[in-house]
Amino acid sequence: MSELPGKPLRAPAAGTLPRDTVVFDGPVTGDPLALLEPLGEALSRPGPAVIVSTSGSTGRPKKTVLTTEALTASGRATERATSGPGQWLLCLPAHYVAGVQVLARSVLAGTTPVLMAPGPFTPEGFARAASGMNHQTRYVSVVPTQLQRILDPADAAPHPEAVRALARFDAILVGGSALSRTLARQAGDAGLTVVSTYGMSETCGGCVYNGRPLDTVRIRTVPDDAAGDLSHFTSPAGHAPGVGRIWLGGDIVAGGYLDDPRQTGEHFRVIDGQRWYRTDDLGSTAEDGTVSVLGRTDDVINTGGIKVSAGVVTAALTQHPGVRGALVVPVPDAEWGHAVAALVVPRDGQFTNELRKELADLVREHHGSSAVPKYWRCVPELPLLSTGKPDRRAAAQLFDTAGAPADTPHPGNG
Repeated sequence: MSELPGKPLRAPAAGTLPRDTVVFDGPVTGDPLALLEPLGEALSRPGPAVIVSTSGSTGRPKKTVLTTEALTASGRATERATSGPGQWLLCLPAHYVAGVQVLARSVLAGTTPVLMAPGPFTPEGFARAASGMNHQTRYVSVVPTQLQRILDPADAAPHPEAVRALARFDAILVGGSALSRTLARQAGDAGLTVVSTYGMSETCGGCVYNGRPLDTVRIRTVPDDAAGDLSHFTSPAGHAPGVGRIWLGGDIVAGGYLDDPRQTGEHFRVIDGQRWYRTDDLGSTAEDGTVSVLGRTDDVINTGGIKVSAGVVTAALTQHPGVRGALVVPVPDAEWGHAVAALVVPRDGQFTNELRKELADLVREHHGSSAVPKYWRCVPELPLLSTGKPDRRAAAQLFDTAGAPADTPHPGNG
């Protein structure tokens, strides 16, 4: 990899933080609405306002410092991209960035959010909470699993009361993991205003809506060996369409990682006076400027010397109408080093030879034979982290490669 462009952002130090900085360092105890007042005070002055703690995909703890300027830029850009200031429904953990943003955006809008009752997400609980909203303009942030439990439950028809509640929202922001085409189509058929979002704690949450960056955001897809070419970042229109690591720039970029100069320097760069965040994701840019996320840079499976994007194969599998969910992970393989393995949640619960063949043919047609999963396993639900994102480590542990040959479904799965 070539030398990173620009200069490293200086990591914020704990000793320099304002005393009223709001710290989210684990699940919120008590009433999340009690945080509105301290958030309002922190957002009334410049500088660090919020710290969001996360372990990231590597398990190494990081404390992302979100400034008033970044949170305000993000909140106002969201209002411009949707229907203006409104009331939010909080149905995600308040200490994750999507939950923090529900509270922060409420402060900026001067509204009071409505909370779902504690406990597992259910369509009934969602409909009950939504009935308590009283503002004309309404928003909610969900992960795909929550939307699927309302629109496409495994053992029932769509929940009518929850679907009607969703239809009342001006925008339903869906993030945390990829929104499948099937679920997006179901949402459209139900008349829902769904916005597929992409972002992370380091960009104050979602900053790319339906493939297009918010109006305060700049985005580039740059190969790592070309990142030193500053013209990729300083030219107004960016470069020609292509594939590379996703870089996000603009006022929505966080102030760095608390007391962590190394990680801050590796991911936060100042180029031509503007902050950029170097993500761990690969993306492609189309002619019209839209961006597609292809998967993580560490999610590439090297199988027999050929590199396969797990995210791309996952997206292909979820296009099939007989699949409710899918997740592709690498597993050790004596012959190939690593092999492509796929967890599949069939729509009817049966992973037949016919379905497996159709899925293999679908992947082969779009991405070549090397991308076809060598190992398959049928599961009733994908393993998830507490954030609602797929748990790739748990998924990989479900495979016993010695007992899962390539040409048949896993024993016991049809």
